[in-house]
Amino acid sequence: MTHTDPDLAIAAAEAGAAVVRARYGDALDRFDKAPGDFATVADLESEQAILDVLRGARPDDAVLGEESGHTGSRSADRTWLVDPLCGTLNYAARTPLVAVNVALRTGAGITAAAAADPLAGELFWAGDGRAHVRRDGVDEPLLPSGRSRLVDVDLDPPFPNAPTFDALRLLADPEFTARFRPRVLSTTLALAWVAAGRRAAYVTDRDVRDSVHFASGIALCQAAGCVVTGLRGQPLHSGVGGLLAAADAETHAALLAAVERQFRAAPERATAQP
Repeated sequence: MTHTDPDLAIAAAEAGAAVVRARYGDALDRFDKAPGDFATVADLESEQAILDVLRGARPDDAVLGEESGHTGSRSADRTWLVDPLCGTLNYAARTPLVAVNVALRTGAGITAAAAADPLAGELFWAGDGRAHVRRDGVDEPLLPSGRSRLVDVDLDPPFPNAPTFDALRLLADPEFTARFRPRVLSTTLALAWVAAGRRAAYVTDRDVRDSVHFASGIALCQAAGCVVTGLRGQPLHSGVGGLLAAADAETHAALLAAVERQFRAAPERATAQP
């Protein structure tokens, strides 16, 4: 059976989501990867299910997996980026806020992406200039909106721009909190929610270039028509890095102003320190 790339991204994400859904609530062994970071057997089994789908349909493509690393040629024009369980800590704590992310990088851009919410039974996908959410086999277009004023702020380390920019200070910014209602979702499912109009924006100071965590969500937001830039409004993957994804230009401008207040105040903070 021949799959288009978006169809294959969807099929792979659905295969991983089936594993995550079936394992939810189990007592799962943990495999330490770094201080404060671990994988579970659900992560490993989900990634294997995804890889089986991708390799069966596109054996010549390269793959970068969260758990298995890079396979295939590093100079390949086509590389699949796989995050089999985004929100492992949530999942291990039986908190139903997780995502299964699959994206295809062709050349320098993401050309197909899927992000499954296995516990809510939804799948967000983008490709061929379209962005949709699928429920019970029915696709609906993603429609961003800033009306909720809910903004997810990523508080997971590392923080490349600290101490110049600190996400915790953003939460304490009176102008930010007067306009927006901050949330901490702790999974890149938040980016899919920006694309779907359930969040007004998402902010992170992390490195998002070729990231298995962020590639699908960024592609969803871009295909849905969101405003997607680096942390200081610069083109993605340049300057200070980071990510600011907003439902519309007005929301993006307000968030950018809050971020810039921190950067402008950095010399003053440095001078004030003993």
